[in-house]
Amino acid sequence: MNNEVGPVLEISRAAFRRNLAAVREHIRPAELMLVMKDDAYGHGLDWSVPEAAASGVTWFGAYDIETALRIRALTDQRVYAWATSTTAEVEQAIASGIHLGIGSMDYLSDVIGVAGRTGVRADVHLKIDTGLHRNGFRPEDWPQAVAAARRAEQRGAVRVVGVWSHLAEASDAEDDAAQQVFHEAVRMLTDAGGRPEVLHLTASAASWWRPELRGSLSRIGAFCYGIRSADGPELDGIELISRLSASVDAVDDDHVVVGLGAFHGLPSTLRGALVATPGGPRRIVRIEGDSTMVERWDGAQPGQRVVVFGPGSAGEPDATALAERIDTVGEEIITRLTPAVRRVIID
Repeated sequence: MNNEVGPVLEISRAAFRRNLAAVREHIRPAELMLVMKDDAYGHGLDWSVPEAAASGVTWFGAYDIETALRIRALTDQRVYAWATSTTAEVEQAIASGIHLGIGSMDYLSDVIGVAGRTGVRADVHLKIDTGLHRNGFRPEDWPQAVAAARRAEQRGAVRVVGVWSHLAEASDAEDDAAQQVFHEAVRMLTDAGGRPEVLHLTASAASWWRPELRGSLSRIGAFCYGIRSADGPELDGIELISRLSASVDAVDDDHVVVGLGAFHGLPSTLRGALVATPGGPRRIVRIEGDSTMVERWDGAQPGQRVVVFGPGSAGEPDATALAERIDTVGEEIITRLTPAVRRVIID
């Protein structure tokens, strides 16, 4: 364990590399787009982008243009941002070669306008709404979007690189129906002369368990960091890349006071969860602002370390196990951690 005082999130480069290799092998022949929202799911962009690029990742996904520009500063590989953004952000993105996901006529018109005004071609991916209703052109509006994009493409203002969507993942039947809508949208684009290079319909879960739904590109985030789906099965070949530990600050008759609390981002509702201690697994009794009360063990003393989650822990096995206790997802446990939790990158 890390012997530094204070809460620490130890992050393994080697585990990250192994996960990337396992994911890429699992989804082959589809290509991986490594999703890096929320500062690489709380693990940090500055080290993970170069590490992933060195491991062979050629597509990086960012929710917003601000994050995409941070990624662009760290790699010359392809970077994709899908959130509707301001005109000023669009201009920055196009100038930096950021691919843009587009799901509305207003946004498409804005991107085309910026590209025409600056003389820099925009790489765009058109989003068809396949039923989730999370942005995206409705099927009845798709012909208009295709026509506008193709006119702009013929003028050299844009290049339609891809077609994409989000799945609801509510049931296999609904996802199958969504795939049909997606394929019809692609057909309409190609009939209009479009030649999309990539098709991406699936994110982490569907990419992993529904290979027949994958296109040529799969957007996968959480799994690459070892965060499994809530209530989902274990992922073969995938391991959590981070371990959260904290130091014992004080010991009283009944409890051990650990220096990690709600102010550090630990949900106060995690009472009852197990942590790994030098005396074996002990339950969390109470979570306060800057500390956590844990059941005492024999020999407890200030300066010892406890592990809240992480590989080899005798407490909760991973962040998702904690998340399942409070009906949320594993990435929330990690992304909630504040800068007061030091990130330490290990080999």
